[in-house]
Amino acid sequence: MGLFDRRAGKGAPFDWLVVGLGNPGPKYERTRHNVGEECVRLLAERHDAPLKAGRDNSLTGEARFTVDGEIERAALAFPLTFMNESGRAVSSLVRRYRIESPEQIIVVQDELDLEPGVVKLKNGGGLAGHNGLRSIAQHLRSQDFLRVRIGVGKPPSKERGAGHVLNKIPRREREVLDVAVAVAADAVELIIAEGIEAAMHDIHGR
Repeated sequence: MGLFDRRAGKGAPFDWLVVGLGNPGPKYERTRHNVGEECVRLLAERHDAPLKAGRDNSLTGEARFTVDGEIERAALAFPLTFMNESGRAVSSLVRRYRIESPEQIIVVQDELDLEPGVVKLKNGGGLAGHNGLRSIAQHLRSQDFLRVRIGVGKPPSKERGAGHVLNKIPRREREVLDVAVAVAADAVELIIAEGIEAAMHDIHGR
């Protein structure tokens, strides 16, 4: 029985799984590595779907979106595994919510290759050395999931990479990232409402 087999869970399949990447615990809140978490928390607020601890090593909430007059259900999740083990939580969530295809998974992530505050969407493709994406791809046995990438900029040097994504952020840059997190939440809503291509056209044109 495959990971994306509808028979793998109970109840009606969800239409979407939205995963915000980050590390658990107060130490990592509001760091560059946790902008994905912030986006999912914002979506949970917007759609009255508070994130709660439960199974699957994740905080999860269940949101409803109206698309062309029909209700689509989206599971919102923040893995409580550390970033490098994100795939373990995501594969469990796929089974729980009976997600049928990797194209129904939207991963919100920090992106070193984009300037701080820039938001770009990606439909599958490479992993750009991101440990969270690598873990997800390994567990799903697919790289075809959708990504909402929030730029956090490159560190001054490779040796300072961990500190760059895990340390607290200067106030001015933090304000830029707060705007980007809101744009990323808009992007998720657009993907669900209009599809990835239309969402790209909108977000990349801003």
